[in-house]
Amino acid sequence: MSAFDANSIAVFIGFTVIIVGGAAWLMGQALGDRWRPMWHVVPYSIMLGLADRFLAYGLFDGELLSPAGFAVDTLVILAIALLAFRLTRVHRMVSQYPWLYERAGLIAWRERR
Repeated sequence: MSAFDANSIAVFIGFTVIIVGGAAWLMGQALGDRWRPMWHVVPYSIMLGLADRFLAYGLFDGELLSPAGFAVDTLVILAIALLAFRLTRVHRMVSQYPWLYERAGLIAWRERR
């Protein structure tokens, strides 16, 4: 199977971005909500990337041992999880400590003046 045929793009968007990306979003929210450090997102994203490669291979006849495919899938998963982590952490900071912090944009907070 070619690296850029229509089937692999559909699998990437439908499976990796939507289904596994949804799991990455929930993972990022859970880690952010439980006050885990941001670096915890990286090993969990790598594990989710391995699961994504295996399931794409098993369900859609994808290439199992593709370093480039693993890297792209894992980077997309990592980006989704980091965004969810940051959005959750910002919400948590401004809602749990409203007398100390206020929202400063979508992914940041600042000290209240």
